Amino acid sequence: MATTQRGYYDILGIPRGASADDIKKAFRRRAREIHPDLHTGTKKTEMEKKFKELNEAHEVLSDPDKRKKYDQYGSNWEQAEAYEQARQQAGAQAGRGGRPGGPSGDFGDIFETFFGGRTRGGGASGFAVDGEDLETDVHLGIRDVLTGVTRRIDLTERVACKACGGSAIVRGRPCVVCGGSGVQAEKRTIEVRIPAGVQHDTRVRLAGKGQPGINGGKPGDLYLRVHIQANGIFRQKGFDIQVTLPVWPWEAALGADVMAPTLTEPVKVKIPPGSKADSKLRLKGKGLPTTTGEQGDLFLKLKIVMPSSISDEERTLYEQLGRARHSDPRAEIIAASRRGSS
Repeated sequence: MATTQRGYYDILGIPRGASADDIKKAFRRRAREIHPDLHTGTKKTEMEKKFKELNEAHEVLSDPDKRKKYDQYGSNWEQAEAYEQARQQAGAQAGRGGRPGGPSGDFGDIFETFFGGRTRGGGASGFAVDGEDLETDVHLGIRDVLTGVTRRIDLTERVACKACGGSAIVRGRPCVVCGGSGVQAEKRTIEVRIPAGVQHDTRVRLAGKGQPGINGGKPGDLYLRVHIQANGIFRQKGFDIQVTLPVWPWEAALGADVMAPTLTEPVKVKIPPGSKADSKLRLKGKGLPTTTGEQGDLFLKLKIVMPSSISDEERTLYEQLGRARHSDPRAEIIAASRRGSS
């Protein structure tokens, strides 16, 4: 292992409580920034050293057992492990104490293990580095979820600075274009197909649409964080859709055939006689497509509405209805209120 005074978490730029996924992302991001192939001259030599340290940190922190020992013993974790094994095995298997085949200082084998890259002449310049995964937000309407949609996505990726060729130096001075970092941001636009049935606040993975790899490394993936915009008519409940359907009092009382909205075309539905407020009608298969290729349902929630104004004839009819004998619709809640007060 390479010797360094910097801790592995500092090298990767992550906190001690970082998850395995955080470690992987930090390693890929940092590897792209300091990969020796992006630099030349003395900068390349410096990056080779940092690249070696980075691989060492990743090898340890990505292995749960090694990471546990490192967190316990720090930079001396290997010696502590060897000592502990030797102490436990003393007298039983003399000469076999310590960790067989201790870690190698050649980070080429480590890098090949994680990325499948191969060296050419044993140098760092032959390594393949997989591209970094990217994430971006995409906003959809609910009808986009029904059919799927094609969108153009603007991405920003880090590439070797064109002014300095990734060396970070121009005529002996830090490159003014990239600020001496050797990399710069480059925008690109891609066209992606978002499948039907995608759910709100989920991620869609588009394989190979992330940052390109280095030296033949595989491109990263693009993750779309899906946000389905609220609709004043249609409310998404998983793969089902809910719609509030206004009806007149006489339609609810006598029943009626009315038109109701769907995600495609309006359809005629039958309101059963005696329908109550907030009761629901189910339109099978009028919802959103599911992951199994089926279709969710559309539920119509009835809302009984009153006319904003009534004619004299309508007033007469309401008065006649009011004089008819009916049970008191408030009797039950009044009785319940009395029981609660006793």
